[in-house]
Amino acid sequence: MSRILLAISTPVAARRLVEPIGDLAKRLAAEVLVVHVCRPSAGQIREQEQSGGEESLTILRDELAKREIVVQTLLLFSDDISRAILTTAAERQATLIVLGLTTKNVFARLLAGNVPVELIKSATVPVLLIPPDWTGAI
Repeated sequence: MSRILLAISTPVAARRLVEPIGDLAKRLAAEVLVVHVCRPSAGQIREQEQSGGEESLTILRDELAKREIVVQTLLLFSDDISRAILTTAAERQATLIVLGLTTKNVFARLLAGNVPVELIKSATVPVLLIPPDWTGAI
């Protein structure tokens, strides 16, 4: 069976990806592992990050389950988002990594580290990047 690891960042991105990921999972007869990686921090920032991550996971878990897709969710904490995704993909035997991009802003990506580039360079399975303005099917 195929296993899609979907790395998600925000509730907005989660809602946007329900349809294309649901369609892709159905066509591949794949289960979906939805992952959100929080950067370790303290106080209110950590609470906001964790809350947003949990909301993103819940949205995708509930919506994909309605489509009769097997879904697992995982909330991780790591300074190295790319490494956390790659390690989880290997441990969970993902056959595809999907990353929904949330911004085209190069400056924002530089500040956060360029997760898409690191995934493409280091992944041992295919990586699918979904642009922030994508509205079609995959």
